[in-house]
Amino acid sequence: MPHRKTLILNGHPAERSLSRLFADTYAAAARARGHDVRQHNLSEMEFDMDFGDGDYSNHKPLEPDLISFVDDLQWSDHVVITFPLWWGSLPAKLKGLFDRAFLPGITFDTRNKTLIGFPKPLLTGRTAQMIVTADTPRWALWVFYRSAILHMMTGQVLKFSGLKPRKSIWFSGASEATPKQISKWIRRVESAVRTAS
Repeated sequence: MPHRKTLILNGHPAERSLSRLFADTYAAAARARGHDVRQHNLSEMEFDMDFGDGDYSNHKPLEPDLISFVDDLQWSDHVVITFPLWWGSLPAKLKGLFDRAFLPGITFDTRNKTLIGFPKPLLTGRTAQMIVTADTPRWALWVFYRSAILHMMTGQVLKFSGLKPRKSIWFSGASEATPKQISKWIRRVESAVRTAS
């Protein structure tokens, strides 16, 4: 069994949530399989979400929680991000984390270009998986919204940075999920650990 270094980002801004439950579940299952796990919970992270007036050559200094996250991102070989779908997108604080921490020299290199002219990604050799909770059924996300959030996260965050996406996990009906349904979802998350190993 390969040894994995797994970074888990619980991207829900509340202290208690299904996203936190699934992050904790994934962490426990990965540790049980002998993997190294580091977990960051957005609710416990303190940083200014606003990129502000800076630019890529003169950005705000990263706060300690963002420095710790970046260190673990570069340490990892597999990244798991759990988050809820809010208004068709990410919670504002999670978007702020990407704005602040996914910077040149950390996740991409503007000085070097790919064959199609994009900045060279710096997180290659790693995989990533998203676990999303929503009230929108997966079929409706595609029919009405062309799965916009998944395309954005997969193409413009993960792949752009060099992370190789694994198939995302989508749990719909989250607001009214029954204990039986949540137990089923927990087993699905545990199964994802075995698949990623």
